Amino acid sequence: MTTSWHDQVIALAGKTVAERYLPGLPAGYSSENTPEHAAQDFKILDTLNKEQPIHIALYTTTENTDFPLHCRLMQRQQPIVLSDILPMLENFGFRVQSENPYKIISGNDTAYYISDFTLTHAYANIDLNTIKPSFESAFLALRQGRIENDAYNQLTLAASLSWQDITLLRAYTKYLKQTAFRLSQAAIMKAVVSHADIAKDLITLFYALHHPKDHDDYLAKTIQDRIVLALADVASLDDDRALRRLMELIQATLRTNAFQTTADGRDESIIAFKLDSHRIPDLPLPLPLYETFVYSPRFEAIHLRNTKVARGGIRYSDRPDDFRTEILGLMKAQKVKNAVIVPSGAKGGFVVKQLPQGPREAVQAEVIHCYQGFIGTLLDITDNILKKDVIRPKNVVCYDDTDTYLVVAADKGTASFSDIANELSKKHQFWLGDAFASGGSTGYDHKKMGITARGAWESIKRHFRELGIDVFTTPITVVGIGDMSGDVFGNGALYTDQIKLIAAFDHRHIFIDPRPDAKKTYEERK
Repeated sequence: MTTSWHDQVIALAGKTVAERYLPGLPAGYSSENTPEHAAQDFKILDTLNKEQPIHIALYTTTENTDFPLHCRLMQRQQPIVLSDILPMLENFGFRVQSENPYKIISGNDTAYYISDFTLTHAYANIDLNTIKPSFESAFLALRQGRIENDAYNQLTLAASLSWQDITLLRAYTKYLKQTAFRLSQAAIMKAVVSHADIAKDLITLFYALHHPKDHDDYLAKTIQDRIVLALADVASLDDDRALRRLMELIQATLRTNAFQTTADGRDESIIAFKLDSHRIPDLPLPLPLYETFVYSPRFEAIHLRNTKVARGGIRYSDRPDDFRTEILGLMKAQKVKNAVIVPSGAKGGFVVKQLPQGPREAVQAEVIHCYQGFIGTLLDITDNILKKDVIRPKNVVCYDDTDTYLVVAADKGTASFSDIANELSKKHQFWLGDAFASGGSTGYDHKKMGITARGAWESIKRHFRELGIDVFTTPITVVGIGDMSGDVFGNGALYTDQIKLIAAFDHRHIFIDPRPDAKKTYEERK
């Protein structure tokens, strides 16, 4: 009773640690926190650094019986902005009753910010010891941008799922959006969160089918039967439809990178599913043989293949809501175009979800980062050939036959990325080497050489020559299909300054020029 609050903190934390923070405590801290709390805070602040600037702790206290549940957030250098934090906590299923904020200046003038939130929630029979580690891990992942801030995070409390498991369900839902599934993302999310027990069984089914060490076909059948039985008690037809489709997607998954580790080179925030398109109900036609969907908080991507041996480019898409529809149409066209090259066509595309508001260099850096994540993840789950032996990917359960042929050509928005793709091929020791991506410094640059356009224009030159017209000296009128961003028409229009372009259209624009000036428009096209 005669020992001061400061002396108790020194005794608990140690003199060196305590004296680093005691002089910089704000007014009111000592009256609102016990010496035990303070000593624990100081020890945690000592561990924060540039690489790990945040600490989160979920705990209960006996000091306030009305609101015993607390969340204590500590942050180095950066203030804690309530407009950022409150939506995160609410999406985990918490209601924030109050906050006690503190700013502590350490002996070396480093600022630390602490917010102690008083919380409530609506979930019965929650074991704090069970959810504490998963919540703390999920919150840190959210602050680091490794997961998205949405209501799926409620499954941390409602179903005791880890953020990695929740990301699996989120990724399947994002894929559903691209398949023209009739329910909205919000409706699917509500269905999953409202039926936490079924959501947990969906994850158990995923593990039983795809975990490289624990997969168990008998258990998978048991879980599937249990899910179907539980669906019979789901009152909403829309909820039933959403949950049933998620189960079907898990069953249609042929490979996934979900159980590859960082030792395998995997980024945990990126999830990939290779799917048997013919096992997914109601997909828009034509059906590919395989499709691989890649999800990340920073990008989403898809690769569609008509057959095992199929060639096609990777496109940087500007259609986040329906990029699969765009890629599907291009895959169909590629199938026809490739008939004289390889047996069939393929196509891939990706969208960037967090483009920076800055200079072009920053935007390009983010696009390249997402492209690397997409291509590297495709290689992570693709078979390789080493000394004529087929090597299956590590920590992947493969339900399909050997599948070693994967190429990624240049396309719209990725014309200069061939070297990047081939570097990834080299890193993965992929058997195709620099044939993995056509173009680049070791191949043909489609953009500079206008390879596809060149073939088309050789045909055009011959056609006009047979009519007695030289397209390089005589003006010709043209109607174009496409644009100037790298397709056949666009590249071809750079071959001669005699084109009078009277009209053109693509999926975005219609262009009309009744009185074109061939010389002037040629300079503009260049």
